[in-house]
Amino acid sequence: MMEWTDRHCRFFHRLLTRRALLYTEMLTTGAVLHGDRARLLRYDPSEHPLALQLGGAEPQALAGCARIGADAGFDEINLNVGCPSDRVQEGRFGACLMAEPALVGECVAAMKAAVAIPVTVKCRIGIDEQDPEQALEEFALAVEQAGADALIVHARKAWLKGLSPKENREIPPLDYARVYRLKAAHPRLPIVLNGGIGGVEEALGHLVRVDGVMMGRAAYQEPWRLIAVDPLVFRDDPPFASPKQAATAVIPYIEGELARGTRLHAMTRHLHGLFRAVPGARAYRRHLASAATVPHAGAELLAAALALVADGTLDRERELAHIAA
Repeated sequence: MMEWTDRHCRFFHRLLTRRALLYTEMLTTGAVLHGDRARLLRYDPSEHPLALQLGGAEPQALAGCARIGADAGFDEINLNVGCPSDRVQEGRFGACLMAEPALVGECVAAMKAAVAIPVTVKCRIGIDEQDPEQALEEFALAVEQAGADALIVHARKAWLKGLSPKENREIPPLDYARVYRLKAAHPRLPIVLNGGIGGVEEALGHLVRVDGVMMGRAAYQEPWRLIAVDPLVFRDDPPFASPKQAATAVIPYIEGELARGTRLHAMTRHLHGLFRAVPGARAYRRHLASAATVPHAGAELLAAALALVADGTLDRERELAHIAA
């Protein structure tokens, strides 16, 4: 979720669910070791529980980044072995590492030796011409033996030759059954399912077969879905009764960030998908898209956009989840 799940996005998502584990954008080891660490690793304390996602292929560099992340207060370190972008491949990390399970195992072992917090891995079921039955099994065995605390599996192949990153999120067919079989074969390794999961109630169906579910694009593009996470998954009260109430609660944060020089659009761009089939939703999106990009735009523009939308309830969000499923 590079360039999507930045700190502003995560702060807002945390208003919708207290309990879900949030992930940073993938950061390369080079960026963490040599870049503007204070900016890259910045987060609001309210974002916990929060995992730092890393991209890299050199065990000692990853161990160093894991230590930095743990010292910065992150709750988990995640190694991304699923990203199919050309830039990632050129750096010999991301999904291309599916072809090197032994190296990934060395990376995991080095990170585990460096930190006391959980170390997890995110992968695909295979790449290119690999047989997912054999490739995923070898990969899972390597990371489990190295001590990984969980394996998150995007249930699609990544075709590194011939498909763009966007196409790799949509064209290779989903194979949830393969991930179910992986869990059955590795009962002690927590397995989290990722890929194409459109809503919280759909996630509940998978949780019968796996230990967790990761939602990416659905959570970002339709964040209203997250307000059902706490009541449906954790049997807890939602933080707010409606997405509109949560968006109103983000205004003080926006005012503080504006005072520090952050542009309004950098924050409100994450709120565009907050309403679906709600009276005034289109006017809300149009207002945000146009007004928030104006220089010196203030938080009052978000308040004005929210005034255009009817205030739904959690029950309404559940109804929409059924319609959208």
